[in-house]
Amino acid sequence: MATYDYDLITLGAGSGGVRATRLAGGYGAKTAIIEESRVGGTCVMRGCVPKKLLVFGAHFADDFEDAVGYGWTPGEATFDWSALIANKNTELERLEGVYHRILRDNGVRLIEGSGVLADAHTIEVGGKTFTAEKILVACGGWPTTPDIPGVEHVITSNEALDLPELPGRIVIVGGGYIAVEFAGIFNALGVEVTEIIRAGNILRGFDEDVRDCLAAELEKKGVTIRRDTVVHSIEKTTGGYSLRLGDGDVIETDLVMYATGRAPNTRGIGLEEAGVELARNGAIVVDDGLKSSVDNIYAVGDCIDRVKLTPVAIAEGRAFSETHFNGNPIPLDYDAIPSAVFSQPPIGTVGLTEVKAREQGPIDVYISHFRPMKYTLSGRDEMTMMKIIVDRNTDRVLGCHMVGLDAPEIIQGIGIALKCGATKAQFDATVGIHPTAAEEFVTMRDKRPDHQSAAAS
Repeated sequence: MATYDYDLITLGAGSGGVRATRLAGGYGAKTAIIEESRVGGTCVMRGCVPKKLLVFGAHFADDFEDAVGYGWTPGEATFDWSALIANKNTELERLEGVYHRILRDNGVRLIEGSGVLADAHTIEVGGKTFTAEKILVACGGWPTTPDIPGVEHVITSNEALDLPELPGRIVIVGGGYIAVEFAGIFNALGVEVTEIIRAGNILRGFDEDVRDCLAAELEKKGVTIRRDTVVHSIEKTTGGYSLRLGDGDVIETDLVMYATGRAPNTRGIGLEEAGVELARNGAIVVDDGLKSSVDNIYAVGDCIDRVKLTPVAIAEGRAFSETHFNGNPIPLDYDAIPSAVFSQPPIGTVGLTEVKAREQGPIDVYISHFRPMKYTLSGRDEMTMMKIIVDRNTDRVLGCHMVGLDAPEIIQGIGIALKCGATKAQFDATVGIHPTAAEEFVTMRDKRPDHQSAAAS
């Protein structure tokens, strides 16, 4: 029987890789994790956490304005971008220290450097080789940019989190959740924001009412959305950058950010040479048990291109280690996963969109638009939208969607209900908490007429 240095070596110390490896170590396996950058991965170092800290910082601009309606007379407020970035970085350093401690406490060896598979059981790092019975690939994803003239001048979300100073104007190319989140951050901080999308609306794949509602709110706040538009080229100018669009228009700006997607970060690490099958987009092809085409090589997280959410990667990492190192097989369930977009206003969503639900059979749709109570005294012109989609034959709630204050916090609880198979009757029988926005989910009684629902789909 072959003898290896480790029971498990993991490539990548992001959320999924750390969860899997520290659990395996805690269960007695001899484990190591390889990371060429900072421990914590995309979410902690380059994504969810720092981005939400910037969202918090940006939202104070609205909060100061709203305070007047509640009797406050704020003094002159000034904003220091460099202070926000410095404080954000201090918090990231604290979190990275927590991750290091978690690994140490579970006996996991951290190997710093870039790992490359030499064969199915061997990884090379900085001229040294390490062998393992099982290898887990958790290398995450990386922002992609198109091959157009001048693309070398653009930044991605990675750089946007550490800009040395705020620009006066920014063009954000892309209509996904990263693009709308940064559009909200920069807009709230006083930057002139133009968002360029090649489609007719933002947030492809989200419910249509969600897309329409957020787009309207962004435009009310001053974000310019250029629809059905592409960028042909980018040129550096003395004062910034010049973008030539597909329709011949030219836009001048101080900074260009691309948020047009992320790709699995799998190239150049020896996967194909070791026999691991990759999809056309570079994602590792895995079976229901997260196993690749090579029996001892597994993968979790964004590099397998299933559901690109941090909690999903963590759940996959847990399932892997419980199954292989604790004798406790855990099946993976990708249905009814709640998610959020930390736009301004934010989005919370779980279950099927109206379009997807309608493909399965007849449905009833309940929808509500209202001004949040917080803004009744401040007069802010921002609306909340809430929507419930119900299977007409079974009364089961298939999807819930919200745009507005506290949407992510509210939708987490709604996600539990959908996971339990709740019906609309059970929603209706639940007593609401008054006065809250959340109670609207248990007080909506009037169905949207079918002709309106069909038109919306």
